[in-house]
Amino acid sequence: MSNSIEIPFSTTLLVRDTCLCLHVQRAARALARLFDDVLRPAGLTNGQFSLMMSLNRPEPPPMGPVAALLAMDQTTLTAALKPLQRKGWVTVMENPKDRRGRLLGLTPDGKAALAKALPIWKSTHAALNDALPEGGPARLRQDLQAVSGMMGETVKASPRRPRHSGRSTAG
Repeated sequence: MSNSIEIPFSTTLLVRDTCLCLHVQRAARALARLFDDVLRPAGLTNGQFSLMMSLNRPEPPPMGPVAALLAMDQTTLTAALKPLQRKGWVTVMENPKDRRGRLLGLTPDGKAALAKALPIWKSTHAALNDALPEGGPARLRQDLQAVSGMMGETVKASPRRPRHSGRSTAG
Protein backbone atom coordinates (compact mmCIF):
# COMPACT_ATOMS: atom_id res chain seq x y z
CA MET A 1 0.00 0.00 0.00
CA SER A 2 1.45 3.27 -1.07
CA ASN A 3 -0.62 5.67 1.00
CA SER A 4 2.40 7.16 2.75
CA ILE A 5 2.25 10.84 3.40
CA GLU A 6 5.27 12.80 2.31
CA ILE A 7 6.20 15.95 4.16
CA PRO A 8 8.41 18.20 2.04
CA PHE A 9 11.99 18.68 3.25
CA SER A 10 11.36 22.43 3.04
CA THR A 11 8.90 21.95 5.93
CA THR A 12 11.63 20.25 7.95
CA LEU A 13 13.89 23.23 7.33
CA LEU A 14 11.10 25.65 8.25
CA VAL A 15 10.54 23.89 11.59
CA ARG A 16 14.29 23.68 12.23
CA ASP A 17 14.70 27.40 11.65
CA THR A 18 11.53 28.80 13.24
CA CYS A 19 10.20 26.42 15.90
CA LEU A 20 10.25 28.24 19.23
CA CYS A 21 9.89 24.99 21.16
CA LEU A 22 12.94 23.47 19.44
CA HIS A 23 15.07 26.57 20.02
CA VAL A 24 14.05 26.89 23.67
CA GLN A 25 14.77 23.17 24.21
CA ARG A 26 18.20 23.49 22.65
CA ALA A 27 19.02 26.57 24.71
CA ALA A 28 17.70 24.94 27.89
CA ARG A 29 19.85 21.85 27.29
CA ALA A 30 22.94 23.98 26.64
CA LEU A 31 22.33 26.03 29.80
CA ALA A 32 21.60 22.92 31.85
CA ARG A 33 24.87 21.29 30.69
CA LEU A 34 26.82 24.46 31.45
CA PHE A 35 25.40 24.86 34.95
CA ASP A 36 25.64 21.13 35.67
CA ASP A 37 29.33 21.29 34.82
CA VAL A 38 30.13 24.39 36.86
CA LEU A 39 28.03 23.34 39.88
CA ARG A 40 29.45 19.80 40.01
CA PRO A 41 32.28 20.82 42.42
CA ALA A 42 29.58 22.02 44.85
CA GLY A 43 27.85 18.62 44.58
CA LEU A 44 24.76 19.99 42.83
CA THR A 45 23.07 19.84 39.46
CA ASN A 46 21.41 22.92 38.00
CA GLY A 47 17.99 21.48 38.89
CA GLN A 48 19.02 20.82 42.47
CA PHE A 49 20.42 24.34 42.75
CA SER A 50 17.14 25.83 41.52
CA LEU A 51 15.10 23.59 43.82
CA MET A 52 17.20 24.39 46.88
CA MET A 53 17.17 28.10 46.07
CA SER A 54 13.36 27.94 45.86
CA LEU A 55 13.37 26.60 49.45
CA ASN A 56 15.56 29.44 50.73
CA ARG A 57 12.72 31.35 52.36
CA PRO A 58 12.02 32.73 55.84
CA GLU A 59 9.36 30.03 56.38
CA PRO A 60 9.25 26.50 54.95
CA PRO A 61 7.00 26.55 51.88
CA PRO A 62 4.34 23.95 51.04
CA MET A 63 5.03 21.63 48.12
CA GLY A 64 2.39 23.14 45.82
CA PRO A 65 3.91 26.61 45.43
CA VAL A 66 7.42 25.16 45.04
CA ALA A 67 6.21 22.78 42.32
CA ALA A 68 4.42 25.68 40.58
CA LEU A 69 7.52 27.90 40.73
CA LEU A 70 9.63 25.14 39.22
CA ALA A 71 6.93 24.27 36.64
CA MET A 72 6.72 20.63 37.73
CA ASP A 73 4.06 18.42 39.21
CA GLN A 74 4.26 17.34 42.84
CA THR A 75 5.24 13.76 41.93
CA THR A 76 8.25 15.05 40.00
CA LEU A 77 9.10 17.40 42.87
CA THR A 78 8.94 14.50 45.34
CA ALA A 79 11.37 12.51 43.17
CA ALA A 80 13.71 15.52 42.88
CA LEU A 81 13.72 15.97 46.66
CA LYS A 82 14.78 12.39 47.45
CA PRO A 83 18.53 12.70 46.63
CA LEU A 84 18.67 16.02 48.51
CA GLN A 85 17.01 14.37 51.53
CA ARG A 86 19.53 11.50 51.37
CA LYS A 87 22.37 14.03 51.44
CA GLY A 88 20.75 15.66 54.48
CA TRP A 89 20.27 18.97 52.67
CA VAL A 90 16.46 19.13 52.60
CA THR A 91 13.72 18.21 55.05
CA VAL A 92 10.14 17.30 54.23
CA MET A 93 7.86 17.75 57.21
CA GLU A 94 4.17 17.52 57.92
CA ASN A 95 2.31 20.81 57.58
CA PRO A 96 0.82 21.54 61.02
CA LYS A 97 -1.99 23.56 59.38
CA ASP A 98 -2.89 20.74 56.98
CA ARG A 99 -1.69 17.29 57.98
CA ARG A 100 -2.15 16.03 54.41
CA GLY A 101 0.32 18.59 53.12
CA ARG A 102 4.09 18.80 53.44
CA LEU A 103 6.43 21.70 54.11
CA LEU A 104 9.91 21.82 52.63
CA GLY A 105 13.01 23.26 54.21
CA LEU A 106 16.76 23.50 53.91
CA THR A 107 18.88 21.96 56.65
CA PRO A 108 22.00 23.76 57.90
CA ASP A 109 24.08 21.44 55.67
CA GLY A 110 21.78 22.28 52.76
CA LYS A 111 22.27 26.00 53.35
CA ALA A 112 26.04 25.41 53.44
CA ALA A 113 25.89 23.53 50.12
CA LEU A 114 23.81 26.31 48.60
CA ALA A 115 26.23 28.94 49.93
CA LYS A 116 29.13 27.04 48.32
CA ALA A 117 27.29 26.92 44.97
CA LEU A 118 26.09 30.53 44.96
CA PRO A 119 29.38 32.23 43.95
CA ILE A 120 29.74 29.70 41.12
CA TRP A 121 26.21 30.46 39.93
CA LYS A 122 26.80 34.23 40.21
CA SER A 123 30.01 34.22 38.17
CA THR A 124 28.60 31.89 35.50
CA HIS A 125 25.39 33.90 35.31
CA ALA A 126 27.34 37.16 35.00
CA ALA A 127 29.42 35.70 32.16
CA LEU A 128 26.23 34.65 30.36
CA ASN A 129 24.69 38.09 30.83
CA ASP A 130 27.86 39.71 29.47
CA ALA A 131 27.85 37.42 26.43
CA LEU A 132 24.35 38.51 25.39
CA PRO A 133 23.84 41.75 23.45
CA GLU A 134 22.98 44.97 25.29
CA GLY A 135 19.55 44.59 26.88
CA GLY A 136 19.53 40.91 25.90
CA PRO A 137 19.38 39.30 29.33
CA ALA A 138 16.42 41.37 30.53
CA ARG A 139 14.61 41.01 27.21
CA LEU A 140 15.23 37.26 27.12
CA ARG A 141 13.89 36.82 30.67
CA GLN A 142 10.87 38.98 29.85
CA ASP A 143 10.10 37.02 26.69
CA LEU A 144 10.52 33.65 28.45
CA GLN A 145 8.25 34.80 31.28
CA ALA A 146 5.68 35.88 28.71
CA VAL A 147 5.78 32.44 27.09
CA SER A 148 5.50 30.76 30.51
CA GLY A 149 2.51 32.95 31.33
CA MET A 150 0.83 32.07 28.04
CA MET A 151 0.91 28.41 28.86
CA GLY A 152 -1.75 28.97 31.51
CA GLU A 153 -4.01 30.21 28.73
CA THR A 154 -5.18 28.15 25.82
CA VAL A 155 -2.82 28.90 22.97
CA LYS A 156 -4.48 27.93 19.74
CA ALA A 157 -3.69 28.36 16.11
CA SER A 158 -5.11 31.64 14.93
CA PRO A 159 -4.15 34.52 12.69
CA ARG A 160 -1.08 36.32 13.97
CA ARG A 161 -1.88 38.89 16.59
CA PRO A 162 -0.03 42.20 16.59
CA ARG A 163 2.92 42.31 18.97
CA HIS A 164 2.69 44.66 21.92
CA SER A 165 6.41 45.33 22.38
CA GLY A 166 6.97 47.74 19.54
CA ARG A 167 9.95 45.70 18.39
CA SER A 168 10.24 44.98 14.71
CA THR A 169 8.88 41.61 13.65
CA ALA A 170 11.04 41.58 10.53
CA GLY A 171 13.44 38.63 10.33
